[in-house]
Amino acid sequence: MPRRSRHVLIASCALALASAPVAAADPVAAPSVRLLGERVVASGLDFDGTTVGGLSGIDYSPRTGEFVLISDDRSNRNPARYYTARFEVGEGGVGPVTFTGTRPLLTATGAPYGPMSVDPEEIRVDPWSGDYYWTQEGERDGAVLQDPSVRIAHPDGSYAGELPIPENERMLPGSGPRRNLALEGASFLAGGALFATAIEEPLLTDGQGATMTSGALTRITVQARSGTLLAQYAYPLDPVFAESRSEPGGGSNGIASILAADPLDPAKVLVLERSFSPGTPNKIRVYEADLSAATNILDAPIGAARPAAKRLLVDLDDVGLPAVDNVEGMTWGPRLPSGERTLVLVSDDNFDSRQITQLIALAVA
Repeated sequence: MPRRSRHVLIASCALALASAPVAAADPVAAPSVRLLGERVVASGLDFDGTTVGGLSGIDYSPRTGEFVLISDDRSNRNPARYYTARFEVGEGGVGPVTFTGTRPLLTATGAPYGPMSVDPEEIRVDPWSGDYYWTQEGERDGAVLQDPSVRIAHPDGSYAGELPIPENERMLPGSGPRRNLALEGASFLAGGALFATAIEEPLLTDGQGATMTSGALTRITVQARSGTLLAQYAYPLDPVFAESRSEPGGGSNGIASILAADPLDPAKVLVLERSFSPGTPNKIRVYEADLSAATNILDAPIGAARPAAKRLLVDLDDVGLPAVDNVEGMTWGPRLPSGERTLVLVSDDNFDSRQITQLIALAVA
């Protein structure tokens, strides 16, 4: 293991007060995963004067028993916002969804975000405070260069702060993230002591995105909850799964969400890869990534970095769903009486009546 990477992970374990060292990637088969069920939310549903849609992130709060979902509406239809909802997850599948609240996310001045001023993607409940950490992708559009960011909101939507981002994630004319391919995934690690974020596709300086014949490397960043940047690791994306039927070469693959695989282990992360090829259904795979032996490339080029190891947890094409839409968010839900964990996923319908807002529940042994 590279010395710098080992040092960072030792520091992470100390922050988490972990009782055991981080193990290397397990060579045995991934845990068994089975479908519990799905529930589709009505297209264009009105709730409290807002249109429910564009749900790109989901988290579960054990303290309230509610799910929190963020909309990627860029304040074009309604102000940028999150929702709370209740629904049962169990052997009977996903129960009826009851939305219990919605709040606009507010700026530091206490105002809602204006149209096209923010691009929300992922939301996580802070296990220590109950506040919400949420990511937004910024903007790269001609002369407009807006940095992505991790912002913190109180449960009433009011602004509570912001975490620093690595310099290589800033939107600059010739470097930083590509447009709409920036901070897509985020998760607390190590019991809440650490916060991790993921760039959807490679930075401009890290090479091209995935193609039909080749994968690509993107980045996962780990920082202390206080904001101190600790490490950044290369993550290997799969090649695009199918050729586009309508736009040859128009497919893509990237990280849509990340999630701590274990509450205390700072090195194991679930990664949701979403591959899209125009004219074909989405391909959604969830991998378990192991960061423990990866090279720390914070403030460094990807170059010959050793990427994170990964193993397939589940391909949604294999669990018996009638359809797989634009799945973008995932969270651990309540544990089943069998001891299995529930993994709950949500799809982003892009406010398009031809797509669906889909809640999927899986049981993970």
